Amino acid sequence: MKSLQILLIGFLSLALTACNSNKNTADNDIYNTTWELEYITGPRIAFEGLFPDKKPKITFNKETKKVTGNNSCNGYSADFTLDGNTISFGEPGPTTMMFCGEGENVFLKTMKKINAFNITDGKLNLLLDDVDMMRFHKVE
Repeated sequence: MKSLQILLIGFLSLALTACNSNKNTADNDIYNTTWELEYITGPRIAFEGLFPDKKPKITFNKETKKVTGNNSCNGYSADFTLDGNTISFGEPGPTTMMFCGEGENVFLKTMKKINAFNITDGKLNLLLDDVDMMRFHKVE
């Protein structure tokens, strides 16, 4: 009986450690890379029409808790909060002021709706609850 209890405790410990290491790996995968947008939900304008010249990019800084990047036209930065698979973004800070079409507005409005994320098959998915709102791939 005692052997069974020890075996069960060992198994549970191993399972919990495995779950925590996957979470930490997913959290750490978001950092130290630049992500380029490849999909955004909502607009009736085709993706290539929204971002004809340059696709939005985002980079997460773990130390400063800021994201930086471009919204296809202008640069931006914003605070972010990350807790497990929950994420939220603050208001974008100072940006350059060029107008380059609707893509910029669509990107920034969508960012404000995001409340979760996951990384699946090397893609960063930004979600509203469990609905994919934006998908990014790593930029080498």
